[in-house]
Amino acid sequence: MATGGNGDSSKQELIHLIKRFGAYVTFKISNFFPVSLHNLDIRSFGAVAGLAVAIVFTWRLLRAPSGSQRRQQKRQGASSSNPGVTTHSNLSVVPSDACSPSDDSRTQNVVDEFFQPDKPTLGQIVRQKLSEGRKVTCRLLGVILEESIPEELQKQATVRSSVLEVLLEITKFCDLYLMERVLDDESEKRVLVALEEAGVFTSGGLVKDKVLFCSTENGRSSFVRQLEPDWHIDSNPEIVSQLARFIKYQLHVSPYKAERTAANVFSAPSLEQFFGSI
Repeated sequence: MATGGNGDSSKQELIHLIKRFGAYVTFKISNFFPVSLHNLDIRSFGAVAGLAVAIVFTWRLLRAPSGSQRRQQKRQGASSSNPGVTTHSNLSVVPSDACSPSDDSRTQNVVDEFFQPDKPTLGQIVRQKLSEGRKVTCRLLGVILEESIPEELQKQATVRSSVLEVLLEITKFCDLYLMERVLDDESEKRVLVALEEAGVFTSGGLVKDKVLFCSTENGRSSFVRQLEPDWHIDSNPEIVSQLARFIKYQLHVSPYKAERTAANVFSAPSLEQFFGSI
């Protein structure tokens, strides 16, 4: 009676694993073929293919004998080759439909590892966070550059190395414009040289013409309103507040925890932390 119960339990687990595997393959195939071929229902095709693969996978898994069964067969072969010895191996043979707990555990571990979700890439995270936005405007000071005030740009301009990867990913999917208020032409040149040396222009997604400069904070706000981006990223809370009713989404970058002033305004200590890259 116990053997029958174990068999039923193993069958139920097998059915559950087949369903999981079929659903997984269906999901993968639907991702590979986002557009239906010849007006066929791709989910139906994926379901059939997933079920077929699951059956083959399960058949091969169950067809292979466990280590204890192989050892038992060897002992039986050795005993039957000696006619002078009486054995009772028929009493210790494990039924073919019974599955030991260790075998169940190993099988479950293999399937669980197979179904582990893939870790999303930074590019996938960027697209998800930006809600598929296609145009982004971003301030340089305090976000892309180490410097935080225009006066510091009169001496030097330094691109934050930790933000480069995120910045380059944004340029792959979005029309990105960088902007900043500067006090003189020399500051403008320093910023462009720093961006170029950091490799920002080599990816092909950002050109120097999309780096805009102005002499006032209101000028930067005017740039943003004219460009009408899906996202604006800034470190000045006043600019963020002014643009809240004009821009769909905004990110306020601040080292201090800032209160959310509007439903469409997000806050983070840095650009890379907002995208969870560190």
